[in-house]
Amino acid sequence: MSIHYKIAIVGASGLVGRTLLRVLEEKSFSHISYTLFSSAKSAGSKIRFLGQDYIICELNEQSFDTHFDYAIFCAGGSVSEKYAPIAVSKGCIVIDNSSVFRMNPEVPLVVPEVNSEDISSHNGIIANPNCSTIQAVLPLKALDNKYTIKRIVYSTYQAVSGAGRFGIEDLENKSNGDTLKKFPCAIYDNCIPHIDVFMDYGYTKEEYKMIEETRKILHHPNLPITATAVRVPVKNCHGESINIEFEKDFDIYDIRLLLENFPGIVVVDNPEKGFYPLASKTNGNDDVFVGRIRRDFSVKSGLNLWVVADNLRKGAATNAIQILEKLIALS
Repeated sequence: MSIHYKIAIVGASGLVGRTLLRVLEEKSFSHISYTLFSSAKSAGSKIRFLGQDYIICELNEQSFDTHFDYAIFCAGGSVSEKYAPIAVSKGCIVIDNSSVFRMNPEVPLVVPEVNSEDISSHNGIIANPNCSTIQAVLPLKALDNKYTIKRIVYSTYQAVSGAGRFGIEDLENKSNGDTLKKFPCAIYDNCIPHIDVFMDYGYTKEEYKMIEETRKILHHPNLPITATAVRVPVKNCHGESINIEFEKDFDIYDIRLLLENFPGIVVVDNPEKGFYPLASKTNGNDDVFVGRIRRDFSVKSGLNLWVVADNLRKGAATNAIQILEKLIALS
């Protein structure tokens, strides 16, 4: 007899939440029932999901009194901070998309292709990493296993969908600054080197997230990493230039082979014929696309990569569902 699971989706009406529902439909899980939650603003509205209309329930402190096996939170940090512990107290395992729990040493931060073994150490909450970190750590893990990473330099080119619905509207409106809903200046026709708030030493919170989350996921707590995160006028899919210095020399053909054989990575690398990862061709995919694979001749054992992924899918919804799949497999 198959086990039946009850799953709560918190923030179902948002950009990530709707992407999550779309990925769940594609997965076609059996023996799972879903309840969709959102704020009072969206409560009572309907979402078409799995061939039927689901009525969105208002999230409150009693929402988890009815037992759920798992909950996926896609509603932002303040919601997760308040309601995830309540869910856990009722026997529910939470997969959280916000940044609230990511750096908590008691909470595993998981990209299943990279560190799925960390899932089993959870105490009720598993954190989904930042979208830009998720796509970076797949190629990093593939190469660190053999060559040991010495240093990383990140330069990100992040799509407006990473800033939510208002970020997309700012791009589509081609705002001159008078009607901006999300960004500090017009994103249309601009690249903005400012994602999240500025913190110490001139770095933004987004840059700190990438640095600290990479260290935690790769189990390299003192790994030297620097980052510059930039918002670009692209609707969806983040691009990243990743410069890596290794502890030992490498064979460039072996680098390519390691990347090609790593789960979740697709190598697109024939620049002479115009083949390299592009946002327009990555959109709607769950894989991480890697190209422009080449040596960095300015250091002894340096490598450059260009990495593109759908930030709403692999960078958020799909990664959370992959965690859910691992949890179900372990149950």
